[in-house]
Formats: sequence, structure tokens, C-alpha cells
Amino acid sequence: MTSHSYAARRSQLTTYFDRTAVDAWARLTSDAPVSKIRATVRAGRDAMRGTLLSWLPADLSGTRLLDAGCGTGALSLEAARRGADVVAIDVSPTLIALGRERTAVSASGRIDFRVGDMLDPGLGHFDYVVAMDSLIHYATPDIVQALATLAARTDAAILFTVAPRTPLLTLMHMAGRVFPRGDRAPAIVPVGEADLRRRLAAEPALSGVRIDRAHRVNSGFYLSQAFELGRSA
Repeated sequence: MTSHSYAARRSQLTTYFDRTAVDAWARLTSDAPVSKIRATVRAGRDAMRGTLLSWLPADLSGTRLLDAGCGTGALSLEAARRGADVVAIDVSPTLIALGRERTAVSASGRIDFRVGDMLDPGLGHFDYVVAMDSLIHYATPDIVQALATLAARTDAAILFTVAPRTPLLTLMHMAGRVFPRGDRAPAIVPVGEADLRRRLAAEPALSGVRIDRAHRVNSGFYLSQAFELGRSA
């Protein structure tokens, strides 16, 4: 069962990505010209996607992968090209429609786009779960519970990212709470790595899971920390 705070934030994300920021995200995730600031975000996202894909097997034939918070499906497409059967889910119907449109020719029917909650048990079991920048808007306890929920249905590994706690990101987060604006994205919640690792280690549902790898990408206005959760030997 998800927490009230998780459900409330998910609702905010749905509104933002499906109404407020549709055009901005459509441009950011395409080859269209963008501002210098957004160009750094695009470059950072490309670098992070490359990192997560490098942590997956080159040959994904016979595997089932969940792209949790898939956006317009760029990572889903690359995983499908490696042979994975991908379930690509996002809270935004508009982004899912863009994903279907952009991957219709190249995905060879290997991507099942869905609108909904990445924690929905009806999605079934997976070999791999990738949650790129889809947990960055949640508080650490909700992130841990989400990972515990996903781990119960994941056989190999979960790759996910968080917003690492830095002085600048913490200041921006505080400013966003003090000076809210109706068109601002739901706040990115900074996460302390030591606290995250402690909570993961203390979570009973994750007793057979460990952090295998970590990597940070810092590209201008994009800052994200990746982790790989794998099964203990």
C-alpha cells in the first residue's frame, strides 16, 4: 500500500506533466532547439540514460523490463532494441501518447506503453526495473517504500536515480517552498546518500538486496545520482 504523501505527490506530477509542462517536455526530449539552460538538462539526461543503459546487459533477449516513469520512451526504445520486452509506464497520458508516436516504427512491438502508477502490482514481475528521475520528487521514506514494492517483483536489478543533497539543491528546494508559483514543477526533494543507504539497509522488505553501483551526473542545471540495487549472492 502506498502512503498518502506518495499518492498526493503522484497527483501533482500528473497535473504538471500532463497539463502545465507538456510543450516544454516535448521539446526537451526531442532534437528541437532549446535554451542554454535546458540544453544542459538535456545533456545531463542523455548522460544519465547512457549510464543506466550501460548497467544493463547488452543482450536483453528474453527479459522483461519496467521503465518506471518512462516519459516519452527514449530508454524504453533502447532496451527494446536490445531485445527486452518493455512495459513503459507514466502518469501522463500526453507523454505516453508522444512515446507511442516516437517509437512506433523502431520498437518492433516490444514496448507496451501504459498510463498509470509504476507501483501497480497488476504490472506483474520483471527481470529489471529502471526508474530514471521518476523518484526525485518524493521524500526518502517514500522512495524506500517504492523500491521495496518494486523489489518484491524484480528478479535481477533495480536501477534508479535520486536528487543528491547538495547545498545549492537544498537552497533551491527551500526557496521553492517559501515562494511557490502555480506553474512551477513539483519540488525536487534532495536526498542524503548516507540516510538513503541506512534506510535501505534497515527496510525488512529489502533484506536480500544491496547497492552494487552508484554514479552521479552533474550537467549545468541537471544533477542526479544513480544507484543499482541487486540481489545479494
